[in-house]
Amino acid sequence: MERYRVATFDCYGTLVDWEGGLGSFLYAIALREGDADCERGTALRSRWEEIQFRLIQEGPYRRYKEILVDALREWAGERGYRWNERDGAALADSMRSWQPFPDTRPALLQAREAGLRLMIVSNTDRDIIEHTIKQIGVSFDEVQVAEDVKAYKPRREVFERALERSGEAPENVLHVAFGFKYDIGTAAGLGMGTAWVNRHLEPRPGDTAPDHEWRDLWGLARLAGGEGPRTTAT
Repeated sequence: MERYRVATFDCYGTLVDWEGGLGSFLYAIALREGDADCERGTALRSRWEEIQFRLIQEGPYRRYKEILVDALREWAGERGYRWNERDGAALADSMRSWQPFPDTRPALLQAREAGLRLMIVSNTDRDIIEHTIKQIGVSFDEVQVAEDVKAYKPRREVFERALERSGEAPENVLHVAFGFKYDIGTAAGLGMGTAWVNRHLEPRPGDTAPDHEWRDLWGLARLAGGEGPRTTAT
């Protein structure tokens, strides 16, 4: 393994299928509203996420469930859908059950077996992340959410608090993230190592060059000294 002793993770999109879960949720609303010709779920999700990113940077800290509701309300209004207050709570409930990617648990277990400490740094609330960790099925050494810091990534204080909790110098911590604009630039600016999990082989959406770019979390397992995917002979 390189110099890293701790790996910190953006959770949703990196460990858990955020895109699939959110895209499916929004598409179901579009169908309910009779919008049979709407864009596919990924397009709906992209617009919702643009709204969310703006909201988390505006004004004082608010709990993530409030951000979810406001972003969904604005998204629905743009599309001319009737607003249903129950949809906001339903989105938070849905997040609690979204599933990890197939590589997440085995790759994390290999990294842990190789001696790497694991920490989540997520833009969410404590009562959401606790259910997500149950879905992942891996024990993390530390879990930090926006509710703990009263701030959201990409703000610098989120990563500074994570480094304090890790007890390590920045150069000994690798931040692993799907959310490029939320994570990579700030982590790199603090001297942390960075790994972009580019599951869909997309063009880099920013100027910061990550130290590593992987298609999945097996890149982390191999970096830590694991053997990677185990195949069964047939």
